[in-house]
Amino acid sequence: MFAVEEINRNPNLLPNRTLGFHIYNAYHNDDKVLESSLMWLSGQAQTIPNYNCERQPKSVVVIGGANSALTVSMGSLLELYKFPQISYGLFDPVLSDPAQFPSVYQMATSDTSLSLGMVRLMVHFKWTWVGLVTSDDTIGEKFLKDLKEEMVRNYICVAITQKISIDLTMDMSSHQYFLRKIIESRANVVVIYGDMDSLLSVRFHEKLYFFPKILWITTRDSDIFNKPGSVYFDNFHGALMFSTQTSQMPGFEHFLKTINPLKYPEDIFLEKFWVTAFGCTSNHRKGDRSVCSQNASLDTLSSRYIDKIMSHQSYSVYNAIYAVAWALHEMFLVRSEIEPKRDGDNPITHPWKLHSFLKNIRFNNSAGNQVVLEKKRKSMTNYDILNHVTFPNDTDVLVKVGEFIPQAPPGQDFTFQEKAVVWHRWWTEAVPKRCSQICQPGFYRKAKDGKPNCCFDCASCPEGQISNHTGNEQCMTCPEDQYPNRDRIYCLPKLAIFLDYEEPMGKTLASIAVCFSLLTVLVLWVFVKHKDTPIVKANNRDLSYTLLISLSLCFLCSLLFIGPPTPTNCLLRQTTFGVMFTVAISSILAKTITVVLAFRATRPGSRSRRWVGSRAPISLVVFCTFIQVMLCAIWLLLSPPFPDADTHSDPEHIILECNEGSLIAFYFVLGYIALLALGSFTVAFLARNLPDTFNEAKFITFSMLVFCSVWISFLPTYQSTKGKMMVAVEVFSILSSSAGLLGCIFIPKCYVILVQPEKNTKKTLKNNAIS
Repeated sequence: MFAVEEINRNPNLLPNRTLGFHIYNAYHNDDKVLESSLMWLSGQAQTIPNYNCERQPKSVVVIGGANSALTVSMGSLLELYKFPQISYGLFDPVLSDPAQFPSVYQMATSDTSLSLGMVRLMVHFKWTWVGLVTSDDTIGEKFLKDLKEEMVRNYICVAITQKISIDLTMDMSSHQYFLRKIIESRANVVVIYGDMDSLLSVRFHEKLYFFPKILWITTRDSDIFNKPGSVYFDNFHGALMFSTQTSQMPGFEHFLKTINPLKYPEDIFLEKFWVTAFGCTSNHRKGDRSVCSQNASLDTLSSRYIDKIMSHQSYSVYNAIYAVAWALHEMFLVRSEIEPKRDGDNPITHPWKLHSFLKNIRFNNSAGNQVVLEKKRKSMTNYDILNHVTFPNDTDVLVKVGEFIPQAPPGQDFTFQEKAVVWHRWWTEAVPKRCSQICQPGFYRKAKDGKPNCCFDCASCPEGQISNHTGNEQCMTCPEDQYPNRDRIYCLPKLAIFLDYEEPMGKTLASIAVCFSLLTVLVLWVFVKHKDTPIVKANNRDLSYTLLISLSLCFLCSLLFIGPPTPTNCLLRQTTFGVMFTVAISSILAKTITVVLAFRATRPGSRSRRWVGSRAPISLVVFCTFIQVMLCAIWLLLSPPFPDADTHSDPEHIILECNEGSLIAFYFVLGYIALLALGSFTVAFLARNLPDTFNEAKFITFSMLVFCSVWISFLPTYQSTKGKMMVAVEVFSILSSSAGLLGCIFIPKCYVILVQPEKNTKKTLKNNAIS
């Protein structure tokens, strides 16, 4: 009414013509819709297809369809005449198909931002258990699909999905089942979406089905609690509503203040509404009720009866009427394309000729917004978020508490003022029940078998991972140089460790190595000082000197394993250890062979005599050592050891170590030493029963038994330890095996030399030999 009056007052739009309209009731029955449409086409008398029995000018456009079902029902008949229909309801993708509905235009645009905005609201309050109620049509199906996809992306679960038919004849048992399902779902947040007519069929106003502790999220287009007598208001107190941001038309508020049934006596709908809203009757009708005041104004009514501002649907109706007016205006200007037939003095306008103008219509409304009628245009709509507040006196108000602007930069697209919200009296804050509690930092969400993704258990983060926020789906791995704290909430820097001289273990091993090395030097001094005694000369003193020097260096080479790894000591530690031990073991092998040759040389005619006292034993030592030197040289050339940092073995430390480069070369070096040791042990064992006076084979056998035992136990221990303990194991094995060789071979001789010198004479040796 406001738009038509505004157009008729405009001298530049449809000049010398008056735009009129008829208002018809809508039915939710296909038969009734077809009957009404045919009656409208034929006139109010007998319905005769293809005939108009009335002489009054016929309408040229149908503006209607609060729901798409009504438009589809009318379209089956009106499409036969190419009659233009403009729908002002929610956008329906089915109606945008030009092949099925070429004569239907939609004022609403395809918009997916509503589902984004609602999910942003859920994420803002961390609501993860949400029920969905939609109309049972293509509009509701499209919205349901978009909303579910967005909820899944944000880990929000659908507690229940209910679809509402537009059939108003839903029986009471169906209502009871529908409402009971919502309550049993335990959802404290329920989204309602659909057109007004379909949602009214649920009868939310029934007190019998009061919804305790439920927060409703809906749209202003649904309009489920803005109609008199349709709602039990306490159910929707505190509800949140998404309202499309629309521009207000100048003069609309004044129009609301001045409209009344006396001004429009022919409008029976306005009169009925007036009687319901004000509880009175119009002046020209008699009845029990009081006569309505001439000063009564819609402006004084609560929002439950009428919007104080132009709603989105009203805005669409307003633009639709102007679109028709501008299309007629263009049609009348293009005289060359229109040949009106005359029926008396009244021109006849054929409705089908409006299509070419409606398809290309483009104008600015009185608010300065551009209006375009295109079948498949899309837009990103901005929304105000309103809070529905009711009062004990059955009055209510809508308070803006936020807005959603999808095209704004991230962080500025969603704003919400929590302090401005009036929640339902059952709520003290916006924290509804969940399927599962939020996982605290240090835990992650572990899905339950057969349950929705927001029904989960909270499991502690695995070793090496953290969760520093609530509700994390998975834990994060700490960087290699950091490790989780005890509660696995944040990462701590790892400390670099190695076998250091400053720590007790490093000091102890280094002290032992130096002490044994000095002891070995002392033994060497004793042997040198008593070099002419029989016990020193008996077993090749040159080999003894070589063995003692190599053992002293073996003790000292263990110091290369202590301290921070550097490129130099990484290259030297294993190779020096390998060469020194090879000299020591080959010297023992040579000493053992010398003992065997010495006793063979005493036999008459033995050829072994020429080898005793010769340089052959020293040559054996040099030859065996040369092979080890070549193995180490190949190792250093192909894959030398290098400093490395192990960040995985110890969860709280970075282990600084020497990477051996080639493990094969490392075990070849150890294997060669083991081969020499096995040979020495075998020869010494075979010579153990020779006369004791000149024979040290028993001592060598026992020393090699100690040596082999140490290194056999070394291998599994070395492999099972990590970090500085691995280095400590190797150092301990070097010291213990070297000490075993020193103690078993030389300590008994030193005892004789220093404590029992009377036994260290040729006479004693000869007497022992004769006996």
